[in-house]
Amino acid sequence: MIDRFKSLALSTVSLAAVVAGTMPAAAATCESLATLSLPHATITAAQSVTGGSFTPPGSTVAQTGLPPFCRVAGVSTPTSDSSIKFETWIPMGSSWNGKYEQLGNGGFAGSISYAGLATGIKRGYATSGTDDGHTGSALDATWALNHPEKIVDFGYRALKETTDKSRAIINAFAGHGPSRSYFAGCSDGGREALMEAQRYPDDWDGIIIGSPANFWTHLLTGFIFNEQALLDNPASYLQPAQLAVLTTAALKQCAAREGLGTDPFPNDPRDCHFDPATVQCTAGQDPTTCLSAPQVAAAKAIYDGPRSSRTHQQIFPGYEAGTEAVAADWPAWITGATPGTSLQDAFGNQFYANMVLSNPSFDFRSLNIDSGVALADAEMAPILNSTNPDLRRSKHRGTKLIHYVGWADSAIAPINSINYYHSVAIETDHGKLDETAEYYRLFMAPGMAHCSGGVGANSFGNSALGLAAGMIDPDHDILAALDRWVEHGVAPDKIIATKFVNDTVASGIAFQRPLCPYPQIAAYKGTGPATAASSFACVEDKDDAREDRQRARQYLEHNERVLFNPPSGDDD
Repeated sequence: MIDRFKSLALSTVSLAAVVAGTMPAAAATCESLATLSLPHATITAAQSVTGGSFTPPGSTVAQTGLPPFCRVAGVSTPTSDSSIKFETWIPMGSSWNGKYEQLGNGGFAGSISYAGLATGIKRGYATSGTDDGHTGSALDATWALNHPEKIVDFGYRALKETTDKSRAIINAFAGHGPSRSYFAGCSDGGREALMEAQRYPDDWDGIIIGSPANFWTHLLTGFIFNEQALLDNPASYLQPAQLAVLTTAALKQCAAREGLGTDPFPNDPRDCHFDPATVQCTAGQDPTTCLSAPQVAAAKAIYDGPRSSRTHQQIFPGYEAGTEAVAADWPAWITGATPGTSLQDAFGNQFYANMVLSNPSFDFRSLNIDSGVALADAEMAPILNSTNPDLRRSKHRGTKLIHYVGWADSAIAPINSINYYHSVAIETDHGKLDETAEYYRLFMAPGMAHCSGGVGANSFGNSALGLAAGMIDPDHDILAALDRWVEHGVAPDKIIATKFVNDTVASGIAFQRPLCPYPQIAAYKGTGPATAASSFACVEDKDDAREDRQRARQYLEHNERVLFNPPSGDDD
């Protein structure tokens, strides 16, 4: 199995060159793109959409408010077991800004994001997306069972196929390629974004990296670890009452240290140092107001993260305190509505059953974390992980990267992003964060859940809310900020994030906060309303940054073999 995947990772035909595409004559209409000839690919649809709306195949929900655009769909088959579906939408006439955006996926992919394509062309970008080579739910990986080529497609090959085919389509339709090219994705899409920066940096002028699942093998092993911590002993499971106890106690401790005390989330959970043992039940206490000893042990394990039983080194970072009871956080990702129903449970079990062990009967209780992560690394790291900290090719090309993650993310521990950012500074820039910041900036969003949502300020161009509110200027929108950085050399010194009431634009703005480039944090100035971004300033946080750097060095030292495999460059 190991040799099989190494062979696939290293021997597949390189797709580095942009596919030119040929057709009988220059495209006069969108429909004529149906005859476009592309290597190992077929155009399955080429249609002009001019009525302002489009209902995607297999859906009854129309995308509305669209500019006139050319829709091209295709399927690429680089191997006999590949079937990579993609779509490229190109705004017509003056609706197109001349630029290209490619969208990442979420979870195990399995579909094209038509809502994302619609948002892209509304903003003027020729936009493409792919299903990553299979069809199905983002929670389902049964397609991977005994299909190694499909795993390679999911890992990175579908991305490159989509890039090259889409550019050929744009060139054939417009008579020239895009003036700028951007990639944007969150979660698995964030993993894909870093994959692009590491494998195919020459393809991109700018990349948006949202809460990346880049250390995939360790992340999903951590999901099994959390499942074991909560369910191996039924008494360990954290009920909603216990989550509320944890949140209340953690916020009280965090507020005392941070000074503001009005937020339903920590501004910087690194400063909280919350110990769940402080809420352990005493004799005769109402069990809904405290945690039992087994529940305290489970909470501690989740906060600390999985560790090797042999070396005690951390396999993946733990999760932050302060928003455990928020619906988008622990109830969705870690505990689930009932035991065994969390999103982490689903992803972790699907990964091991269908990718690592090829055993549909896999039982999470049977997994030894040490041997499990070693096998996952050997089998899947070269294909799925995008952890390589050597970004010199991307840096020298001039590609700009903006990375964001919510401090309340309960899917992918936010410290993972800080670890990776420091590892880039260490490996690419001799440990100098100020040099890294010249081409790559990380923004931590207090109180934000996974990719969006949560109780913090969570809208800054990472969802459709900003477009609906008309907030697509560089000060409030991450793609506009990236474009300004690429086009005019103005690096974002902050991005203003908005919390809408009930996360609904029509309900108005609840508050706004500046997101600051790491290692800065947003600190309250001491005057002004806490709802206004202008009441906060970006300030250095040297103590936490120093601790982060020390932890990242350990991360590099103990995971070097995995992090640098595969090396940067086109080794596909």
